[in-house]
Order: sequence, then C-alpha cells, then structure tokens
Amino acid sequence: MLHPSLRIFIVENHADTLLYLRRYLEQLGNTVHVAPDMSSALALLPTLEVDLLISDIGLPDGDGWELMRRLGSERGFLAVAMSGCGANADQAKSRSVGYRHHLIKPFLPDELDPILAEARALAEVRRAKK
Repeated sequence: MLHPSLRIFIVENHADTLLYLRRYLEQLGNTVHVAPDMSSALALLPTLEVDLLISDIGLPDGDGWELMRRLGSERGFLAVAMSGCGANADQAKSRSVGYRHHLIKPFLPDELDPILAEARALAEVRRAKK
C-alpha cells in the first residue's frame, strides 16, 4: 500500500456506481462502508470513524444536501458530493452545506485521486492531534 488507509463512507443507491466506486477505493487499501439511502447513512455514520464521505445528491429518501444538514456542522471528515447535475447553482449549494468538492458523474479515478490525497492529509493531521 502506497498511502495510509482512509476510512470512507459512500452513500449511493445506484448499484453499479456503488460497486465500481467501492471496488476502486478498496483496491487502494481503504476501508469502505456503504449505505443505499439517507436514512441508512444517518443511522450508520454516527457509529463510525470516517475520514471521507462521498454522497450522491439524488437519493431515494431525500438528497445529499439534506443529509449534510442533518449530520450537523460538527463533522470530522472531508465530504464530497457526486451528481449527474453540475450546474453552478448545484455546486454552490453543495459547498454551502459543507461539501468540499462536487464531482459530476460519470467521473474518472483521476478526478477522485487528488481528493483522496487531500482527505489523507486531513486525516493525518486529525490523528496526530489525538
């Protein structure tokens, strides 16, 4: 493994997208937890230590923006929105609720890699403070 492992949580209801993303992240040596909808994410996230949240905006029981609002402002992880919509207003809304990045689907691993590096750097700082 070239880099320290990240603890990643993915919220995605599209099975193929979830499978691809999970496999890619696990092949890089990361620990990956998943939820298919907002309700499951809200139940699981508080029980885990997470370095990176990657959430689809369109979920069957709400949206990724509502998920971030319901998680509150005391989040100890980097958050990334992903959506098929990439209008400036969508990206601004993602930033306003706490997402650091907004990826437009479909995206390539090259677009995710710098975000993983950023999450790794932030996780190392957090772990050093403990």
